[in-house]
Amino acid sequence: MLSLAEQIILTLLVLATIVVFFIPVIKRLWIIVSCQYENRFDSLIKRLFYTFFRVILQLCTLRNERIWTGLAHIMIFYGALAFDTMTINHVLEGYVNGFYLFGSSAPGLFFSATVDAFAITVLAGICFFAIKRFVLKPKAYNTSSLDSVLIYSFIFLVTATYLYYEAILVASHPGEARWAWLSQFIVSKLGLADLSQAALGLNLKISYWLHTLAVFSFIAYVPHSKYFHMFAGPVNLFFRKHEPTGTIKPINLEITENFGAEKATDFTWKDALDSFSCVECGRCQDVCPAFSSGKTLSPKMIIYNLEKYFLTFFGAIRRKKREDLPPLVPEVFKEEEIWACTTCGACLHVCPFEIEHPKKLIDLRQNLVLAEGKFPAELRDFFHHLESQANPWGLAVGNRVDWAKGLNLKTAADNPSASYLLWTGCLGAYDEQGKKIARAMARVLQASSIDFAVLGNEEKCCGDSARRLGNEHLFQTMAQENLKTLTRYRIKDIITFCPHGYNTLKNEYPALVDLLGVFTEEEKEFLRSMRIISHVEFLAGLLAEKKLLLKKSESQTCTDQTYTYHDACYYGRHNGLFDQPREVLREVVGGEPQELQNFREHSFCCGAGGGLLWLEEKPAQRVNYLRAEEIIQNGSSLVATSCPFCLTMLQDGLRDKGADNIKVMDVAELVAASLDITELR
Repeated sequence: MLSLAEQIILTLLVLATIVVFFIPVIKRLWIIVSCQYENRFDSLIKRLFYTFFRVILQLCTLRNERIWTGLAHIMIFYGALAFDTMTINHVLEGYVNGFYLFGSSAPGLFFSATVDAFAITVLAGICFFAIKRFVLKPKAYNTSSLDSVLIYSFIFLVTATYLYYEAILVASHPGEARWAWLSQFIVSKLGLADLSQAALGLNLKISYWLHTLAVFSFIAYVPHSKYFHMFAGPVNLFFRKHEPTGTIKPINLEITENFGAEKATDFTWKDALDSFSCVECGRCQDVCPAFSSGKTLSPKMIIYNLEKYFLTFFGAIRRKKREDLPPLVPEVFKEEEIWACTTCGACLHVCPFEIEHPKKLIDLRQNLVLAEGKFPAELRDFFHHLESQANPWGLAVGNRVDWAKGLNLKTAADNPSASYLLWTGCLGAYDEQGKKIARAMARVLQASSIDFAVLGNEEKCCGDSARRLGNEHLFQTMAQENLKTLTRYRIKDIITFCPHGYNTLKNEYPALVDLLGVFTEEEKEFLRSMRIISHVEFLAGLLAEKKLLLKKSESQTCTDQTYTYHDACYYGRHNGLFDQPREVLREVVGGEPQELQNFREHSFCCGAGGGLLWLEEKPAQRVNYLRAEEIIQNGSSLVATSCPFCLTMLQDGLRDKGADNIKVMDVAELVAASLDITELR
């Protein structure tokens, strides 16, 4: 169809497009390899299958938060695959007259009909997104308006020029018409069949080049736009985090040169890949408790601004001139943003490509705390109290076991052969509400004849809050002391009723066993064999095995009332413990919980995670107020939870909202109440 001169022009156009496309791609690859190394090459087959099914089946876009957006994206995605295939055919057709990838057989006929169908879905999809962005204007779409205009325009032009070219082709060769039903419709409506062969030939040539220019212009633009996510996103999914999402990898304090992230290249290569994979859809922003409560933090803008930083200072990165890179704080990020994250993980959960937003903020916190000594004023006393008394309040170590008075509990020192160790945690030991949970859990264990012990005054803070507030040194110090204590008693099964302690002991302490370099091989073997059990798992097991005799009918707390359950982030979203607490509640309270608007994986944070329990919030920006309002709207008279952090925040929020008549109780308290009605709240 094309002359030799035109084929040369086509060849040059293809080569030019490849060059223009790959220059920014190479730029991004250079940035990625210039950042810190992180091993994400384990379980390659598992990673491959996960990525394949998430992308090909578009499971990454089908999120409950935006089901219609996901469906619209699917329409464009599969249309893009069809058009990509047709683009290959289009280019080859320029060199081989009459070339058709699938021939005139049934597959070829079917393919032509399918491409026409996808043309409709693509146009419908971009209309949906254009209306949403430019008419409805949700807060989530607060970036890249011009970029979106260009992308929608390119997609429209590619689709429209293809349909016109196909229509001309059908009109020129009516006897060889494919099942291009839409193109045939265009032929009839535009009267193309009435054109002369000369006119059809001219139109065929013009439409071919118009479509070619539209396609290759779009391809050249893609790596300069947010549409680059169609390449970077699947790669990012492949290198997703395999550990539980709430896990933080330790810093080797003995050899590290930079604590946390001061400059761009202090982040890992996966952090850089994250920034290039962002769709800018704003899902993360929609579910972020900090953003929802009016704070300056937007997880979307964290990633967006990080990408801009990388690209803006590519020259310094390429030259390895770290001194020419401006500090991330305050040049890119404000301190108030960094200290607003609750590390709840909702952003990561809803992200189509599983971008790890909280990690970046913790890296920034680590640099501020460990390298620059900058942190909110209230943390000064908090860190000091942990260092001096191993608890956040600086209360006497000798009072750590006062919560157990009258319960006749044995310590590990008294009963080193105990089957279980009950890990109390700081709130369980010192906080008045936490003490009630600790006592309830102890009474349940006693009622079920479980042989258990507590560490008593030997137990120290697990370090969860210190770590998430950026003080990795303090965390590792406390972790080492706790691990040494555990090696002395060799009690393998540890029960904890705090999700933060559970996540830290189960998912983060094991990574320190080799890193700290203070344990013998025998001690390492024991520490790796420890089993950390959440109290919701343990209680569910006791009830399933009928090891507890419940008196539900006698309990005033558990009769004739509606109830709901608040999923704690560090039990639920981070560790997948959704069913166990509900199993307990069905046995103890009866019936089914009246679920909150946001529950299970989509639960809304109480506001205490990430160490924010120890920071002050402005009254108008308190995260727990939002959750309290959701509970009030639910209409339940009882809120069950499984986290002492959550219990405190929900009680405070409901009280401040004038709804302190709504009871908030831990599942352990409810179980204990069903055993003995004398200690109800």
